[in-house]
Amino acid sequence: MKKQHIKLTAEDRKTLELKLSKETLSAKVRKRILGLQALDRGLSYQAAKKELKTSHTTLSTWAKKYKESGLSFLQDQARSGRPIGISGEDRAKVTALACTQTPDGYGKWSLRLLADKLVELEYVEKISHTKVSQILKKTNLSLTSKSNGVSEL
Repeated sequence: MKKQHIKLTAEDRKTLELKLSKETLSAKVRKRILGLQALDRGLSYQAAKKELKTSHTTLSTWAKKYKESGLSFLQDQARSGRPIGISGEDRAKVTALACTQTPDGYGKWSLRLLADKLVELEYVEKISHTKVSQILKKTNLSLTSKSNGVSEL
């Protein structure tokens, strides 16, 4: 007797057929559905991997995830990603500070001086001079031009 790796419920079969009839599926989801259907038909991992052009490990992972969480595994879980380091308000503070008069003893703002001043004034907890450069570059503010927005009184 052939070993059947997974057994789809009637409701899951209908759901998968309905999803396949839609044209808006991603290639990843479509392949996962076809893999489940192949395993449900009783194909071995070897036969299914040749049919789908995927690996044995991938198929066994799909079967395991289906057994654990049902059809919800078809969609990837949300990923947190890298948190935003500097908010828009903090970016505005960087730009505003660059447009002010320089401290006594300095002819113009440098990136390192701006970074140190932002931390000193507690606008931000920490910031590098390269991050200050990126922020100012996005606002088209140049520290080397003659006019950086400071009005001469």
